[in-house]
Amino acid sequence: MKAHEARVLLTGASGGIGRAMASALQGAGAAVLGVGRAAASPLPPGQDWLQADLDTAAGVASVAGTAATWRANVVVLAAGAPAFGPLAGTPAAQMQAVLQANLLAPMQLSQALLPYLQCLPVAQLVFVGSALGRIGVPGFSVYGASKAGLHGFAESLRRELAGGPVRVQTLAPRSTRTAFNGAEVDAYNRATGTAMDSPQVVATELLKIIESEAAEQFIGFPERLAVRLNGLLGGLLDSSFAKHRRSLTAVPSAVTPPLTPPVITGTRRS
Repeated sequence: MKAHEARVLLTGASGGIGRAMASALQGAGAAVLGVGRAAASPLPPGQDWLQADLDTAAGVASVAGTAATWRANVVVLAAGAPAFGPLAGTPAAQMQAVLQANLLAPMQLSQALLPYLQCLPVAQLVFVGSALGRIGVPGFSVYGASKAGLHGFAESLRRELAGGPVRVQTLAPRSTRTAFNGAEVDAYNRATGTAMDSPQVVATELLKIIESEAAEQFIGFPERLAVRLNGLLGGLLDSSFAKHRRSLTAVPSAVTPPLTPPVITGTRRS
């Protein structure tokens, strides 16, 4: 689909990548309806806005209903939540929040949107994943798991809907210079020599994937190569992440495991 033909519903539009995406889309002639938990301030000129919390059933229903009323023909699911650090220091509540925001919310919204999108002559559903969803990197076990699930969902849904009007696509950025990544991630990336893109680079790639209608697009080298090698070689690449493992700063565990196994009482049979 050409950008000037697109009416794009964009979740996560208030974030660094989301704002850059909205600007690039509008610059290419697309209409944009931004979605976020809070009202965007300031609202980009010419952009419509919907305030909704996609972690709730009411928020999902509101977005799905508005998409139909607003006549969206492209949906870009870019909202998400970060997680970085050793697994031992990740609270269970954060794990649940990340999986909800990065995996369950896009799944639930996709389900709610499909009855409308499948009535259109042509529509596109673009998931914003991550290279970390295909390359397991120390420190990103929770975030990577959420994005791996999203990649798997998008791949299955793409094959499920093949031949119909809805084209399912995945755009997978690598690390990006936005407030989404905290100071710890920036320091980790410097220590490991991990390249970071600007939000504008990701926004440009979004325009490309919408117009090309490609199934998947991974951004950046060597990440594109690493994704392919990881799929082919798997465990043989484990040793290549030694620098990442050493650079991962240990934090106190938020969960204290039992020091001794529980005592199980009962009747012993001879």
